[in-house]
Amino acid sequence: MSTHTRVRHLVYGWYALSLCLILTTIGCQSGTKRPASSAPSSQPAITKVVVIGFRAAISEGNGPELIRNPITGTAFMSQPVSREVVGWLTQQLFERLLKEKKWRLVPPGQAEGVVGSIMKSDKQVGIGPLEMVQDTGKAFEADAVLIGQVYRWQERIGTDFGVERPASVAFDLSLISPSDGAILWRGNYDKTQQSLFENLFDYKTYFKSGGVWLTARKLADFGLDRLMAEMPGIRIPTEGPTEEKE
Repeated sequence: MSTHTRVRHLVYGWYALSLCLILTTIGCQSGTKRPASSAPSSQPAITKVVVIGFRAAISEGNGPELIRNPITGTAFMSQPVSREVVGWLTQQLFERLLKEKKWRLVPPGQAEGVVGSIMKSDKQVGIGPLEMVQDTGKAFEADAVLIGQVYRWQERIGTDFGVERPASVAFDLSLISPSDGAILWRGNYDKTQQSLFENLFDYKTYFKSGGVWLTARKLADFGLDRLMAEMPGIRIPTEGPTEEKE
């Protein structure tokens, strides 16, 4: 048997073994729940939402450290994240919300204007993050405020077919009630891409990626899609965008 033929048989053998293990894994996981998302068992109807969007847990120029979300209390080992990344994530989130038409939306631009006014007000000196979110929601008479933090954004080093370092992202989202500060829903996405042989339990990411190494943006796209699917809400039967007009 030639060397080329032996190599080809070896590759096919690994492929068959992987497929068997994947099928076994699917069967074992059929009854499991997906973690990283929570919501109260009963909550008031949500029809209008202020989208503040994402914030960097650590801004550029600072070192990595353990950061606790001041609203949810969730802790992540965090790294500096650029304003460009935060802006891109917020834009992607808002575009998905518009497409889904779950709620009437106050866009991030309008929300930021109110946040800025609140933070500059002499009456609000020393205001905490939760109070700031509540006041922003009340200003728009909204049912909820959607806000998140980005804890890690590590770009891959390499190409689609081989990497020295894979992409890695971590971020969360929370729906907050303006009236009492209650967390109506929260979810997080914390993912470092691995090869199929490193982690057979992550077969869904492998197949969604087409078997290639993803960029951080593409990996974050998967995360946003998952969190969107887990969000509570109702579809509003309207035509065209549901964005609030200025």
